[in-house]
Amino acid sequence: MADTVALFTSIGLSEQKAKETLKNEALSSALKDAIVQAQRVRGASGVDKAMGTLLYSMASRLKDTKRLAFLSDCIVQCKIITELQLAAALEFVKSHPQDPINQREFEEACGVGVVITPEQIEDGVESVIKKHKEQLLKERYHFNMGLLMGEARSALKWADGKVVKNEVDMQVLHLLGPKTEADLEKKPKVTHGSLFICLFLTVAVGCLGEAMTGEGKSLMEQLRGEALKFHKPGENYKTEGYVVTPKTMDLLKKHMEITGGQIRSRFPPEPNGILHIGHAKAINFNFGYAKANNGICFLRYDDTNPEKEEEKYFTGIKDMVEWLGYEPHAVTHASDNFQQLYDLAVDLIRRGHAYVCHQKGEELKGHNAPPSPWRDRPIEESLVLFERMKKGLFAEGEATLRMKMVMEDGKMDPVAYRIKYTPHHRTGDEWCIYPTYDYTHCLCDSIENITHSLCTKEFQARRSSYYWLCNALDVYCPVQWEYGRLNLTYTVVSKRKIIRLVEAGVVRDWDDPRLFTLTALRRRGFPAEAINNFCARVGVTVSQTTTEPHLLESCVRDVLNDTAPRAMAVLEPLKVTITNLPANSKSEVRVPDFPANETKGSHTVPFTHTIFIEQSDFREVLEKGYKRLTPEQPVGLRHAGYVISVQKVIKDTQGKVVELEVSCCNSETAEKPKAFIHWVSQPLVCEVRLYERLFLHKHPEDPSEVPNGFLSDINPNSLHVISSALVDTSVKGAKVFDKFQFERVGYFSLDPDSTADKLVFNRTVTLKEDPGKI
Repeated sequence: MADTVALFTSIGLSEQKAKETLKNEALSSALKDAIVQAQRVRGASGVDKAMGTLLYSMASRLKDTKRLAFLSDCIVQCKIITELQLAAALEFVKSHPQDPINQREFEEACGVGVVITPEQIEDGVESVIKKHKEQLLKERYHFNMGLLMGEARSALKWADGKVVKNEVDMQVLHLLGPKTEADLEKKPKVTHGSLFICLFLTVAVGCLGEAMTGEGKSLMEQLRGEALKFHKPGENYKTEGYVVTPKTMDLLKKHMEITGGQIRSRFPPEPNGILHIGHAKAINFNFGYAKANNGICFLRYDDTNPEKEEEKYFTGIKDMVEWLGYEPHAVTHASDNFQQLYDLAVDLIRRGHAYVCHQKGEELKGHNAPPSPWRDRPIEESLVLFERMKKGLFAEGEATLRMKMVMEDGKMDPVAYRIKYTPHHRTGDEWCIYPTYDYTHCLCDSIENITHSLCTKEFQARRSSYYWLCNALDVYCPVQWEYGRLNLTYTVVSKRKIIRLVEAGVVRDWDDPRLFTLTALRRRGFPAEAINNFCARVGVTVSQTTTEPHLLESCVRDVLNDTAPRAMAVLEPLKVTITNLPANSKSEVRVPDFPANETKGSHTVPFTHTIFIEQSDFREVLEKGYKRLTPEQPVGLRHAGYVISVQKVIKDTQGKVVELEVSCCNSETAEKPKAFIHWVSQPLVCEVRLYERLFLHKHPEDPSEVPNGFLSDINPNSLHVISSALVDTSVKGAKVFDKFQFERVGYFSLDPDSTADKLVFNRTVTLKEDPGKI
């Protein structure tokens, strides 16, 4: 396996890509043969990255492997040097299965040896612009430049697309001159969609606002009954803005027969990262709304982008949903419906609502982009091309399927299908075209008969496409409702940025306790109940919510105060020898697990003539307001029933206090001390990790606050490790994630790094909120 990975990386594949390729046996075998053949031809010259990219693309798309050696030779002999030529070569060998291949016809069909000179590109573009000159001068930069590009590419088939685009841009600039203010103006659009947004916000604020007034209500109370005045199942058409067609009522009737009037929701994460605190709100809202109303909720993985999906994300997401206390009615995948989604796409083309487009990704970006030059291509032509996309006869990015509609934000004709030659986690290499979110989401909701499609506000711009697509295909249309996202200050939750933190060595992994991923919060010791209570406290609002971390920490303290048993731990130990106790003396001290309610149990700890206290609990000089141990001031020992007084202070050669000799007396006979401190005796040595905020500023992603980027805002004191802390023996049998309150120190949770020889504890939160926090 290692040899094969090394072979694949030798042609420019990343190690991760090489390992992914190994999972696909057919592709792995074909690519290996192609590389060996290429190396045989190239010899000492080797295979460069450009050749490697073409070899990989060829191996992943070639159906008849008997042509593999022939095409490999063409690539390494530099006869095929572009993806466009490769696509033509694959098409040629597929349509000419007989032997031998006619070399002249092959090279002519693939543009082998064809050189398009700069002069030819200049002349070709000039001819196209001359054809449209009158309209260009009239419309200036509002003219559909995609039309020019499309015609130029058709005339210059084998030319470099980037060079053609640069020539088009240069000649247009020469003809029209720089853009004027009038050219930069955008035509105002007052659409039904934007009016619908205003109407929705008016209705939604009125409906969701009640949740904000429910101070102290549980999330279930907020989500039940009249708290959210959502439509009743089957009454989708009563929702403001819902589009009613001649078939709506029949579809709703069939929907009700299938669901029996049951509320159905879904939580649809992408399996390309770990869930974070914002997802906790989505989980609570989707699962909670269904649970509060005796409905069901699906966990549906939106697994339509195989390049970024990994098994650990699938299992991690399900684990977190269940950790928060929710059980999915069923675990489903968008990929379960790949065939049905494809069939619906074919139907969409037949109905005249979709077309195959050849514009590149950069041409599709931005708002108010000009219409595609292929928008009005014949239906039969799009059907044939879409089938060719499915069969792998186009290169990645060479063709997409686009829907004929305009979204609320002005985005025109969103992409429904794109080409990706990457094996899928569940379907292998069965598909090389994958549906987009804009196409998949509403149709999967329809297939699963979802009644309430609950999503965050950023998807509001996709609501019109959601309704449009269901109605264009005459399938059941659920109702989409948007709510405000939950954001926290002093953190980042973007998958891309967390990966950068990991790669930079700032954090260990996705579950580093300084992050606000759910796995990190669990590892730090945050109880699931506290996170759910936090979501309830924030409430279900239509507006975006940005909250301080200390509000979440407050919910954590509320739960742990009632659930975390007490123990005694000393983080910075100072040895104390009790001189008036025999050296071999030992007694047992009973410590209540919950001092406020001693009926909840207790444990015993040893008490000997040697104990350890916190260094901060002793000072050589008594200062005003200091109530703990000094040579002049005795102090009580919690739970032990003793008061100790200093007899001797022992220092090392540097003058540091390393031990105290004290005497003790019964607390019942001694004068009441000003304070009682915690202590340990015959303790366990453990590691303790103390966490602070990872970032110095509230908004580390805001350039106005952090001009040099979030990686420049790392708090150097976000982690402090104490390797030789001491804890009493009551924690000896603790399991990973067990939680304790170390008296007078804070709340702690047992970390997975713990071993039989040494326990590791994470500080979850301090006992009280830091008064310095705002």
